[in-house]
Amino acid sequence: MPNVFAFLSYVVVASFTPGPNNIMSMANASRHGFRRSVRFTLGVCAGFFLIVGLSITFTIALYRVIPAIKPAMTVIGAAYILWLAWKTATSSPHDDTSAGQTSFTAGLLLQFLNPKAILYGITAASTFIVPYYHSTAAFVGFAAALALVSLAATSCWALFGSVFKRFMAENHRAVGLVMGALLVYCAVSLFL
Repeated sequence: MPNVFAFLSYVVVASFTPGPNNIMSMANASRHGFRRSVRFTLGVCAGFFLIVGLSITFTIALYRVIPAIKPAMTVIGAAYILWLAWKTATSSPHDDTSAGQTSFTAGLLLQFLNPKAILYGITAASTFIVPYYHSTAAFVGFAAALALVSLAATSCWALFGSVFKRFMAENHRAVGLVMGALLVYCAVSLFL
């Protein structure tokens, strides 16, 4: 039986702390409003469900392969996060070119380039799920539950962005630079 408190603590901390999903959700909502950011957060949820499902399915094989693919995934993920940082820092509050960042597809694809999501899925699967549960129904249930927690986290960050939309629009340059810097920190922290 897994330690439920440890599992829940890990899930809450990993889901609600700053990362590409949460920062992009907040940026999208502050720029385009909460309703327009919902597509992105739903994409994050769907992508996260897939990542957790794949992590559960392939957790044993990934442990053998991770040392070989981790450096490449880290570089690819960091490059994508840096691109997001650039777009976040340089766009204006009413920049229509950033509208693609609010799409369902953008949220979904971010998960496959988001090292935090991938490592989160692998850690949850290998530490708390696969050693204790063996049915497909349990695996699908855990993937769905973790995806819903991800949806809650990104929605909270998006709500924060939309509540402070006016402040963020009036200070868009500073806010964009801060959010861009947070994304740069996310990218750099992958190598620390």
